[in-house]
Amino acid sequence: MKPVEVIKDVYMIGDSGMTDSKDCSVYLIDVGELILIDTGAGDSVDKIVKNISVFGLNPERLSTIILTHCHIDHVGGAEELRKRFNARIIMHEKDADVVERGDKRMTAAYWYGVDFKPLSVDIKIKTREEKLIFGDHEVVCIHTPGHTPGSISVYTDINDKRVLFGQDIHGPFLPDFGANMSDWKRSMEALLALQADILCEGHFGIFRSKEAVNDYIERYLEEYG
Repeated sequence: MKPVEVIKDVYMIGDSGMTDSKDCSVYLIDVGELILIDTGAGDSVDKIVKNISVFGLNPERLSTIILTHCHIDHVGGAEELRKRFNARIIMHEKDADVVERGDKRMTAAYWYGVDFKPLSVDIKIKTREEKLIFGDHEVVCIHTPGHTPGSISVYTDINDKRVLFGQDIHGPFLPDFGANMSDWKRSMEALLALQADILCEGHFGIFRSKEAVNDYIERYLEEYG
């Protein structure tokens, strides 16, 4: 699998079939600065950096890493990428606590056989909605608990499309991870209200119309009732 241009200035540069079998889907937004949505499990950092360059982008412009939740397949490469590019790490405070104490159970590092070290977080989101400003461009982080207490989803309006990064909105929903189905249902209703044109999902690919995005979310709402 090769890196994918989702639309102009939005790219998928990592995935379990692209960079490493342990990786989630890793996305990149170019707003002058480069913003990374999740990082994979850690072994594929070199490939992820190389895939940034595939699109003629300079990895040195990476300024921000947004981590959508605390699981190792999403956060494992964050520290190495911060070291290389001096990028700031952003995540919700409720999952930041998990990575900062290096919790191998709550991060699922023990599932993946990854030796996860404590990861400090530069900016902790504490509100339901946090707007990040990059020049004249806005990237919005929304607290969408359910999969984990500190899960967030990210969206941005870019090139006439609303692109939603809804990592792991499908679950799983396990007590070990602090899952809460009532919270999750409310989170999914909030995402449906966004009327996104494109969904960049954490493991199941890219959905490219409002109808496809809504159908995807509503299918899980129906399944988990």
